[in-house]
Amino acid sequence: MRVLTLNPGSSSVKLAVVDDGTATAQLTRGSWSGARLAELDTFAERHGPVDAVAVRIVHGGTRTGSVRLDDTELTELERWTPLAPLHQPRSLTLAHHARSALPGVAVIGCFDTAFHAGLPARAATYPLPPRWRRQYGVRRYGFHGLSLAYASRQAARLLGRPPAELGLVCCHLGAGASVTAVEAGRSVDTSMGFTPLEGVAMATRSGSIDPGILLYLMRHHGLSVSEIDTELNRHSGLAGLSGTGGDIRDVLAARARGDADAALALEVYLHRLRREIAAQAVSLAVVDAVVFTGGVGEHQPWLRAEVFAGAHFGIEVDPVRNVAGGDRAIGAGGGAEVLVITSREDLELAREAEKVLAGTPLGAPTP
Repeated sequence: MRVLTLNPGSSSVKLAVVDDGTATAQLTRGSWSGARLAELDTFAERHGPVDAVAVRIVHGGTRTGSVRLDDTELTELERWTPLAPLHQPRSLTLAHHARSALPGVAVIGCFDTAFHAGLPARAATYPLPPRWRRQYGVRRYGFHGLSLAYASRQAARLLGRPPAELGLVCCHLGAGASVTAVEAGRSVDTSMGFTPLEGVAMATRSGSIDPGILLYLMRHHGLSVSEIDTELNRHSGLAGLSGTGGDIRDVLAARARGDADAALALEVYLHRLRREIAAQAVSLAVVDAVVFTGGVGEHQPWLRAEVFAGAHFGIEVDPVRNVAGGDRAIGAGGGAEVLVITSREDLELAREAEKVLAGTPLGAPTP
């Protein structure tokens, strides 16, 4: 099956054509604008025809698997936009455009939240009033599920063991970042929650903070909900700490020049990441490996080395394998293994589209 995959992230848009499980064409753009729709048309025309289109949609609510998108589904998915304001509008715009530009071609919505749909109640439930949880649907949803599903299977291949036997702490680190405990191929806890704002510090997002901060700023300094939303999502994290745009490469360059703010930003980033790795580890019976994926996780060997500097968790990184390429194990022995795995959301999107068109039941495990 030939599938066109559309993957809008918070800082990039990635297009690919996957033919029977192999990517035959790829295009990445580092920013979002209406011009991307014209590029999509050109890309689809150049590499078509295709049998299906698969769109990454960050928030699918409680859906347990991917679905064929129609007017009803797209309208219902609009309601999740407030919970993923950096992502959901882009995904839905691409889905609408694909349905219009490629009439007769199935458009499949693939949800990052679906991987976490089976979270145990102890992990999914916030200690909040019943009305908030039951009437407003406040719970931990989790994100980066498409990346995690691929990384979990690839980790099993690298370790030479079936997924059902493995406990993994998966760190998806990009402009957005999350850490997830994966046991027997399923999410059992994760750092992102009701929205993709919770958890570790990110490029422009704050990650977890004391909610009392927001009450204080609103009550005593007059900040509006809109102002707080913008600051937390677009001007916090590495950007807010360092004064850069939040790209970790720019923060590293500033630290190398002796910039104290950049140095502090990276210290905070690493501290929050270590703390979350430890938090996710306690949700597993055993930690067989810590997995790094996503643009930062894959391409920043200094980060992997510094996370485990001082043999944190009894884990050490081999300095030679750490700077090599490809999917690989980089542990130096002792403690859990450390794996670097390229994020292949394009392959996962195509796989999900094939499942839907083959009639595989929602949420059904596949090898």
